[in-house]
Amino acid sequence: MADKSGAHLVDRKLDIIVFGTGSFAARIVFDLAATASRSVVIGIAGRNAERLSWLKTAANARAAVFGRPARFVSSHIDLRSDDPLVELIAGHRPTVIVQAASSQPSSVISTSGDAWSKLVAEGGLSATAIFQAQLSARVARALNAAGHHCYFINCCFPDVVNSLLAAAGLSITCGIGNIAILSNAFAGELQTLAPGALKVLAHYQTVTPFRKPPDVRRGPWPRVWIEGEEISDVQRAFAGVKITAEPAIEISGASGVPLMLAMVAGSDWIGHVPGALGLPGGYPVAFRASSLDLDLPKALARADAIAWNVRFEEENGLVVNSDGDAHYTGVLHDRLDEASRELGRGFHVRDLEAVYEEMTRLRARLQAQRA
Repeated sequence: MADKSGAHLVDRKLDIIVFGTGSFAARIVFDLAATASRSVVIGIAGRNAERLSWLKTAANARAAVFGRPARFVSSHIDLRSDDPLVELIAGHRPTVIVQAASSQPSSVISTSGDAWSKLVAEGGLSATAIFQAQLSARVARALNAAGHHCYFINCCFPDVVNSLLAAAGLSITCGIGNIAILSNAFAGELQTLAPGALKVLAHYQTVTPFRKPPDVRRGPWPRVWIEGEEISDVQRAFAGVKITAEPAIEISGASGVPLMLAMVAGSDWIGHVPGALGLPGGYPVAFRASSLDLDLPKALARADAIAWNVRFEEENGLVVNSDGDAHYTGVLHDRLDEASRELGRGFHVRDLEAVYEEMTRLRARLQAQRA
């Protein structure tokens, strides 16, 4: 397996491997290139050879532009092929794996006109969880098979998918985005806070109101603490924060970059991530002594923070229990049940691949229908 430049990648230690060649992966590698302060070698892996070549060239160029000690190499690989994936991980022994490849374009949140986008709009993004989970589960299984231990960051709908991965017995550190969109937008609005002074508890469903103009926002709202004091009116306090209706990768893709670099360097970091340790929703966290854990306000118990996030999917979404049984709830269950009684019943996490195939057939059928 070789880089376009001819350099052989297997058996070369990489600090970070980024799986994926889409816009989200591009944001991550481009920001790594512009911000790395210590020497770091980053691999970009995916099946689109032309796109890989460009991402590698552009990332190395950006590192040169900003005078950063980051070096990028590429590896052409199909994530649907298990053995090469295991070989790649075992040969590179990365400190961090970042999984950003998905079979569900994030643009679904701003698409309309067909029956699939209508189902997602009415039932919520958890309708896409299977598509987001499939490749992430493959990479996580390959990590286990390679016998390598590292930080695993799943970028694909981590608020929900990370719980599926954890229930399947797969290693998961956290995700990036969602809660970090809000926490960093809020911090940018406030400007003067020290690191850790702002703490946010947020599920991905609490991002949606901030995509709308302030006068039509109706919640649900995240919870926010400043210097240990919870804000009583989040809507009013951050009325000036308006998030684009399209995927906000300018914030979400960038949000995990400081954490990735801290993991490589073994340095401390404080911030916010979704799907921390396989938990549902998003939390304030701290990376200290090479370990990630929740970093909640003193007045908020861990169990209460988790329960607050769980209730969103319990009311409408996808819930997975400790035995690996996943079931749809609320409007999403009703819409799926109307479209496919079999899928509406839910599934076990061991059957992800089979459910993916069935859901793919449903998506194709609904995309062919006008809303």
